[in-house]
Amino acid sequence: MESSLAMNTLLFLGVAIIMVPLARKFGLSSVIGYILGGIIIGPYVLRLTGNNVNDIMHASEFGVIMLLFIVGLELEPRKFWEMRKKIMGLGLTQMILTILLLFVVFISVGWRLDKAIAVAMCFALSSTAIVLQTLQEKNNFKTTAGEASFSTLLFQDISVIPILAILPIIANYKAKHHDNEIQILIQKLPEWLQAGTVILGVALLILLGRYVFVPFLRYVSKSGMAELLTASSLFLVIGVSELMIVIGLSPALGAFLAGVMLANSEFRHELEAQINPFKGLLLAVFFVSVGSTINFNIIQKDPLFIFSTVFAVLAVKFVVLYAIGKFFRIDTPQSLFYAFALSQVGEFAFVLINYASDLYLLGPELNAQLMAVTAITMCVTPILLIINDKFITPKFIKEIPEGENDYNILDSDVSQKKIIIVGFGHFGSTVGRLLKANKISATVLDRDSDRVKLLRSYGFKVYYGDATRIPILRAAGIEDAEILVLCLDDSGDNMFIAELVREHYPDVKIFVRAKNRIDAYEYLNNGINHIYRETLGTAVDMAVDVLHETGMRKYAARRLGQRFMAIDKASIRKLARIKEDNDIALFTTKEILQREEELLAYDNLNFDTKNWEGSSSTDEEDEEESQD
Repeated sequence: MESSLAMNTLLFLGVAIIMVPLARKFGLSSVIGYILGGIIIGPYVLRLTGNNVNDIMHASEFGVIMLLFIVGLELEPRKFWEMRKKIMGLGLTQMILTILLLFVVFISVGWRLDKAIAVAMCFALSSTAIVLQTLQEKNNFKTTAGEASFSTLLFQDISVIPILAILPIIANYKAKHHDNEIQILIQKLPEWLQAGTVILGVALLILLGRYVFVPFLRYVSKSGMAELLTASSLFLVIGVSELMIVIGLSPALGAFLAGVMLANSEFRHELEAQINPFKGLLLAVFFVSVGSTINFNIIQKDPLFIFSTVFAVLAVKFVVLYAIGKFFRIDTPQSLFYAFALSQVGEFAFVLINYASDLYLLGPELNAQLMAVTAITMCVTPILLIINDKFITPKFIKEIPEGENDYNILDSDVSQKKIIIVGFGHFGSTVGRLLKANKISATVLDRDSDRVKLLRSYGFKVYYGDATRIPILRAAGIEDAEILVLCLDDSGDNMFIAELVREHYPDVKIFVRAKNRIDAYEYLNNGINHIYRETLGTAVDMAVDVLHETGMRKYAARRLGQRFMAIDKASIRKLARIKEDNDIALFTTKEILQREEELLAYDNLNFDTKNWEGSSSTDEEDEEESQD
């Protein structure tokens, strides 16, 4: 079925909207949803897409470029410089060992030397899009494995430059302008100068960032038009990418370096806000296009070769990455994640394989087969990560005491109520520390193995586990627990766990973290009453301090703050029951705000009278309360 580029894009977005929520409902990665959607609408299943799927993939690769630009914005130049040893150590070791072992594997099955080394170099790269998307979803950027993965990917992007230069040398082929689709400056320079293009590109970006990008953004911002800032953001990212292609650098690496150069500028957050929607949209289309390009006809012709190659590549890369992780003293759970996350072949292999074919290193049939291998490894990686997360990593990090039940991780202390805390980040750790300070122990579940290891060293009873699974909850002692405290960042996960526990263990009291009023409405409408909005208390505390600074007595200001919180909580419960009717909800919101103002004015008048006309609350009492 032939269709236009616009129609294909519409199909890709539509299937993403349908498949990703479905995948998330079953606890799968969004990447799996995107890729499965692409397979379904692709030319080998429903045949809804035309022949220009590759055009969409190339266009959507800008999503990867924008993702790296945003990552660069969040990484200050000083931090990037501190990572240089990791980038060189992890990245260089991974590239050399992977290319060497894959070369040996391909030679052993009878491939020519030039073909074996070319494919080994193409397959040594990993998928920046899949790995960074996974790190973002799991909030793993700041873990040991996250930093190792990011460092390795950066070096791989740098490695694209010498690979592009080496492939024509291997093929003994002199590229002509009309033969080579990759017209880059690097191929026009003498060979002894080609290695210096990395330094040239980095130096050029530093100069542009300091003397061009920031002044340019200041000039545009003076117009006061938001759409011009959006246009400027896209102009910078796309312009830098094209400039890097001309020089010979990876466009993704160029975008990342440009982001680093702007990380300390006043436009950092504005750029991030403008680029984010485009990044997410293009990444979604890219993942769907990967699924739609899998050639099932090629796979059907020689499935043994395809899947044996997939297995060999994944196995070699996993062994290399895991060994590197252990050599650099990364603990076992983090090394496993690092190895599984980067074991696939990267999206840049699509470009390099086609380039190798143009140089007559690969025939048309082998080209199609290697394209299929690349796409399959990208599809398999999210599944491997789920297997690692749910079944392999817990075996290494969870301490299993003696007993018949392997999941019996709850202490046998029955002198107090059993409490389980799910999530021990900034919010959950505050709850846990306060309980521990009062000699009340709790079983804590967290999915960050680094955090689990650290907290155990400080005496917390913390276990690695995914609390969305009933076996893990049973392991934590949910059957005997009386209180469950949900402190995860993801409101959807909190709600899922709450519904799971209410269905299977209705007697457990659930205390849940909510980020805003919308979350609170949903929890209340699902029968959860113990809700704690993370911004309410601190916002009221700030307002109380401001009132005190304006001249109000501290005791009176605190009473007003407590009164406001009580009114706010009551209003939330009232609004939660009628929020489906927008008109009524709007009217009720106005009504409650008016009521709050009236009650606060009444309280304020009473407090003023008491405080200024002989109230029993003295300055000394205020001072004592402040110290308490």
